[in-house]
Amino acid sequence: MQYVSTRGGVGAVDFEAALFSGYAPDGGLFMPQRIPSLDGAALRRWSRLSYRQLVKELCSLFIPAALVPPSTLNDLVDRAFSRFRHKDIVHLSRLKDGLNVLELWHGVTYAFKDLSLSCTGQFLQYFLQKKQKHVTVLVGTSGDTGSSAIESVRGQKNMDIFVLLPKGLCTPIQELQMTTVIEDNVHVFAARGNSDEIDEPIRELFADLDFARKHNLMSLNSVNWSRIMVQIAHHFYAYFQCAPSLDTTPLPVVEIVVPTGGGGNITAGCIAQKMGLPIRLVAAVNTNDILHRTVQRGDFSLSQGVKATLASAMDIQEPYNVERILWLLWGSDSRRTRALMEQFSVSKSLKLPQDLHRKLSETLRSCSASDEDIVGAMRRCWEENLYLLCPHSAVAAHYHYCHPDGSGSALLCSTPRCCLAPASPAKFPEAVLRAGLAPQAPPAIAALAAMESRSTPLERDQDWAQVLRERIQVAAERW
Repeated sequence: MQYVSTRGGVGAVDFEAALFSGYAPDGGLFMPQRIPSLDGAALRRWSRLSYRQLVKELCSLFIPAALVPPSTLNDLVDRAFSRFRHKDIVHLSRLKDGLNVLELWHGVTYAFKDLSLSCTGQFLQYFLQKKQKHVTVLVGTSGDTGSSAIESVRGQKNMDIFVLLPKGLCTPIQELQMTTVIEDNVHVFAARGNSDEIDEPIRELFADLDFARKHNLMSLNSVNWSRIMVQIAHHFYAYFQCAPSLDTTPLPVVEIVVPTGGGGNITAGCIAQKMGLPIRLVAAVNTNDILHRTVQRGDFSLSQGVKATLASAMDIQEPYNVERILWLLWGSDSRRTRALMEQFSVSKSLKLPQDLHRKLSETLRSCSASDEDIVGAMRRCWEENLYLLCPHSAVAAHYHYCHPDGSGSALLCSTPRCCLAPASPAKFPEAVLRAGLAPQAPPAIAALAAMESRSTPLERDQDWAQVLRERIQVAAERW
């Protein structure tokens, strides 16, 4: 298995090289040169697997045994999931009116990103220990990525992690989960900007190839292929949990509703589809709705600015993983993908070619939810089920409540549906209160407010890229 850039400007690389990269050197994103295909018999076999076993099977398709022996891969995945609170790693809650909620948030930071980042952290350690190498991890976060990335590498001597968060735009709990990790290799920066603005200095440093090579820069955002790879398992597990029977031919379809910001989880779903999983995908976004407009009208254009919403981790204007989806739909045509993304980079406004928009709208459905919609879904779910949703999960639930497939009741929906729940409501007490409900704080989250906190401010009049360069250089000298 080799990996190529969506823009075709670099040669194929192996999994290790893709793992240690952020953006590809030509500005694209790494994708498998070939997407494995599973037939009905393979899917029926996989339907009996646990979530942990599904991750192992999927990883083995994308990581050659010559690079990571199967027994070692099994051990790495087991170690990755050793800190999860639920025995099944993820859990499906079956609620009223056909609302199935797949809880992806039973990891250390109560967010779905723990699933992929815990595995990615283990893969990194495996290769770093073999080669006695040091890397610098650079992460921009709109909420949950930063804390999950920090937890995956904290205390590791051969990795330094630099996290940029948008000050005041994460929830207090999300921010504390990052700033209370006091480790020599953890460097947190609180920037006076939004989630798209903090991506700019990160792109600048990755684009400086000499600097990137000197300090072995890499990303743990969902630009990193390893994260997408692990997230494919969410869709397989959701399908197997919700499909009524796999004894029919063709296999039944399950609709999976994916709350999305940067587009990593929906990209993983598109790859699962390409592998042969019979799922129908819905990209559910908040009022930062570029992905919704792209699916509905082919309008891949920025709005005037990022809007702060209750679903703060999805407050993103530039869902960078859309590039991977477009590349897939265009049959791995790197030349056309590159031309399209370079045009977007300059104009920030793009009308998809008609053939590409048609393929996208055939692959994805989409919806957009306002804060009022989010609060309404949270309140309804509680009233009907005594079940708390986080505001991001409520974006998916809003779609479910609004789309009963014309029957008048979601209970009678002819296609089984699964809503992915990316975070615990315990991380968003402000949104819970806004819905008129009572927040529930587990001890690990309640303890955060009393812990020591540390971060470096980045003001608007500073050159953020230069500040990062200097701090990365200091950390490198310690190594």
